[in-house]
Amino acid sequence: MKFDDDEMKWKVLSTENIISRPWLNVDRDCVQLPDGRVHDEYYMQHYPAWVNVIAETDDGKIILERQYRHGLGVMSTEIPAGCVEAGETPLEAARRELMEETGYGNGVWTELLRVAPNPGAMDNLCYSYYAKGVERVGTPHFDATEDLKVYLVDKAEVFEMLKDGAFLQVMMVAPLWKFFYDLQ
Repeated sequence: MKFDDDEMKWKVLSTENIISRPWLNVDRDCVQLPDGRVHDEYYMQHYPAWVNVIAETDDGKIILERQYRHGLGVMSTEIPAGCVEAGETPLEAARRELMEETGYGNGVWTELLRVAPNPGAMDNLCYSYYAKGVERVGTPHFDATEDLKVYLVDKAEVFEMLKDGAFLQVMMVAPLWKFFYDLQ
């Protein structure tokens, strides 16, 4: 199917950076829509690319993490995840994050999914990987804001947790659903 994408693009009339931090930059754009309407306060958030990993041990256990998430004020069940740092590929970042957060590494890695967290207001992508046959090869080294616990959970139990809504983070839910769909 052919779409008329070029006719729908917005024109950026001006940009003002209002927040500049290592992991977040926010711009206020003044944009013009194709029909001529102008919006002078359209906020764009610029994040680095994100990664996450569905890591499975040789005995069929999936590595999960539990940590506090301040935005919702809840404890969250997640798969290992993080940001792509300057000079890294998404795969290199995913391998690093798994090692830093869990002490696990090695295995056979494949890209599972690539999604845009919120393309209406954010310009980054999230890359999801499946790492089969990971093993404990080191000790975790948490970042300053990380305080998490690592669990090894049977694959069947993770699937039940997914169906029961135990995972809230959409960038965790999407690759988990794809992973279990692909198993069928």
